Amino acid sequence: MELLGIDIGGSGIKGAPVDLDRGVLAAERLRVETPHPAEPRPVARVLAEIVEHFGWTGPVGVTFPGVVKDGVTLSAANVSKKWIGVDARELFAAATGRPVTVVNDADAAGIAEMRHGAGRGAGGTVVVLTLGTGIGSALFTEGVLVPNTEFGHLELDGKDAESRASARVREEKNLSWDKWAHRLSRYLRHLEALISPSLIVLGGGVSKKADKFLPLIEGVRAPIVPAALVNNAGIVGAAMAAADEAARGAPDGAAETAAPGRLIDQPAAFYSDRLAATQAPRSGSTG
Repeated sequence: MELLGIDIGGSGIKGAPVDLDRGVLAAERLRVETPHPAEPRPVARVLAEIVEHFGWTGPVGVTFPGVVKDGVTLSAANVSKKWIGVDARELFAAATGRPVTVVNDADAAGIAEMRHGAGRGAGGTVVVLTLGTGIGSALFTEGVLVPNTEFGHLELDGKDAESRASARVREEKNLSWDKWAHRLSRYLRHLEALISPSLIVLGGGVSKKADKFLPLIEGVRAPIVPAALVNNAGIVGAAMAAADEAARGAPDGAAETAAPGRLIDQPAAFYSDRLAATQAPRSGSTG
């Protein structure tokens, strides 16, 4: 079973069909430069371009870098402030002509890592952090997502933590791995004192270089592991979130099984009937 996932980022918007059973891209992803300024309507036009590129006719999952409640974007830390209060689900559905699910970008990455990546099978409290332009967070308790945590905005040295310890800060300030790991350690210790996680998963593009900084993290009791899906986590998680929403609307009791925020062990068993009603075979390019 496949579903289209799209990940809105500060520099690029990426999309691809996702194999829900395996948690991998089912075709080469398409990347389009994020419009500048990244305001609602220009971004919506890019989403329509990606949908058209894949000839997609079914539901679409989309990530957004901010708080999302019932499809409405309520914050905009690293994008245009014009997003605040926008019904993104309605905007994207109108632009693409497809049913759309909108989810916080870090929550989407967390869903993907918990189902198919570094957090698979983990119990207790798990936090997935995406280290990039800012610091995104996804919190899970016994496999259930607690959405929109925004732990990157915890205060550290009188500032947002992401302004001290994000991957972008390391690059902009030309910090050594050792100095950046010191900042990251302080942030992780602060976060650990608040939520006492059983596992910390570090994602974002920098996780590909985990060997350069993970051994330098100090004073954190919880195990820390690099993310497995890296830059595809948002796309995969967006598709899974859309499939989960479709399953909640499915008949014959599937909605109860696919409770909001819960990770589904065998997605195809719940999604097939619902998606079949809305998704025709893809046509056109999948390159």
